[in-house]
Amino acid sequence: MLGLKLPTDPRWADIAEKNIEEILIDHAYCEQKAASTAISLIVTYPEYSELVTAMTALAREEMGHFKMVHEKLLERGFKMGWDRKDEYVIKLREFFPKGGSRATQLVHRLLIAGLIEARSCERFRLLSEQLEDQELAKFYRDLMVSEANHYTMFLKFARKFGEDRKVVDQKWQELLDYEAEIMKDLGNKESIHG
Repeated sequence: MLGLKLPTDPRWADIAEKNIEEILIDHAYCEQKAASTAISLIVTYPEYSELVTAMTALAREEMGHFKMVHEKLLERGFKMGWDRKDEYVIKLREFFPKGGSRATQLVHRLLIAGLIEARSCERFRLLSEQLEDQELAKFYRDLMVSEANHYTMFLKFARKFGEDRKVVDQKWQELLDYEAEIMKDLGNKESIHG
């Protein structure tokens, strides 16, 4: 369903289980960044009313998720700690060339956001299936559904606002291929995307 070309090595879930504090901290920052991305899209592309409406709802939802993850941290006696660079996202953003029309830049941002949501959804599924902590497993199962909806929303908007659906779909496939290469070097760290 997600279209990912390289699934996460299932051993990543073992790394996550053994480092659940780091996973929760990283996850909290991922939710903040997702909300920030939604707000950035509103600020940068205010003329796309349908997008603004959807991103307003998304920012609210992502901050709700942040609150939930932060509460999980506090329940376990953990603190947020400092944000870490997300190597995965940094590498994804290198894929598309800088410049181009506003519409092209928007499509690129939407495709990257969609792929981040798809990978997050896949990681949440692994956590929901493999964590021994049943409360956290259920927590990630519930979040997995939201992430899948976000992925499809971003892809839908990219196809809608792109000038040519075939070009957008080709870019999506090329981005998926590139992401599979990135993932060959990731999946062994205690972070949501790492």
